Amino acid sequence: MRILHVLNHTQRLNGHVHAAVDLACAQAAHGHDVCVASGGGDFDSLLQKNGIKTVVVDHKRSFPNLAKALVHLRGHVRDFDAEIVHAHMMTSAVLAFPVCRLAGIPLITTVHNEFEKSATLMGLGTRVIAVSDVVGASMRRRGVPSSRLCVVLNGTIGSARADQRSEVPAALSSPSILFVGGLHPRKGLPDLLQAFEIVHRSNPDAHLYVVGDGPFKQAYVDMASQLSCKQAITFVGPTADPYPYMLGADIFVLPSHADPAPLVLSEAREAGCAVIGTKVDGIPQLLEQGEAGMLVPPGDPQSLARTLADLLERPDQIDTWKARSQVRLEHLTIDRVARETMQVYLAALSKSAPAQKNAETERSRSPADALSSGHRK
Repeated sequence: MRILHVLNHTQRLNGHVHAAVDLACAQAAHGHDVCVASGGGDFDSLLQKNGIKTVVVDHKRSFPNLAKALVHLRGHVRDFDAEIVHAHMMTSAVLAFPVCRLAGIPLITTVHNEFEKSATLMGLGTRVIAVSDVVGASMRRRGVPSSRLCVVLNGTIGSARADQRSEVPAALSSPSILFVGGLHPRKGLPDLLQAFEIVHRSNPDAHLYVVGDGPFKQAYVDMASQLSCKQAITFVGPTADPYPYMLGADIFVLPSHADPAPLVLSEAREAGCAVIGTKVDGIPQLLEQGEAGMLVPPGDPQSLARTLADLLERPDQIDTWKARSQVRLEHLTIDRVARETMQVYLAALSKSAPAQKNAETERSRSPADALSSGHRK
């Protein structure tokens, strides 16, 4: 199958980009012809290394630029002879919708950031993929009918991005607590900082590592500097490969306030961490509803502190939860994501076959045929 993915850019440190790149590479590995149209970025070389064509479609949101992007995308769809167009963000979906209608081919959209109001526009797809059950329910409430909606749970294990990663654990002070994510309020890092201060009073050997970057980094560094346990908190900063930190950590914590289906949880589980996540959005599903990781209420540092303290004071429980992180881990592979996504494509192609045939007929007609037909009407 000839598949063209459309996304804003291919820069690192963005979950929806990781998911799209992982899927494109897995599809190429399965023997499909794959092209990625985006504003470009860090992952273009990886895509090309995996036999994926990359073309530029600038997604900057100005009317003149979007008009150019529309023309460019239509040309890429035609030149690549795409059978499926798969859009991963709102701007991509809006650009791809008229192009696909004109070409008579299905548009697949994936809802990565359901918490954004603009996610409603992802309903433009012939088929709409939700990255978790909770996201699917939200899109149904927004008016996307169940007949066009499919849930394909995020998973990243076995991705091409992991091919060159280090398998050497980072040297962390034990017992170690790790956070990996964007430094903005949605990820809930202030809750973890408050919880760690409580825990550190009775567990002074514990150390917290924060891996990631974002617009609130300095605010969180300043917050940590005011805590009595500041000497036990390390802000690592951004890294191209956080996996060694996961391999070296005892406990992984994701205290998000909103998180549709964070890829980092499958990576933390693969690394064998004891995992704590919040009962929000797709996190419970990725932790097997509490079987593969502990769940705490979002925005509740006291509950998080109690859970952390229970683990730190009973090291055997850390080992227990490390083992439990492996429960049904095979369900979080990119191979499974690629296979389920292909089923969505086939369903969309089946539905759009009559429209596609009509579009191809129209394109093949000569001007004289069209004039004659119009005259007969």
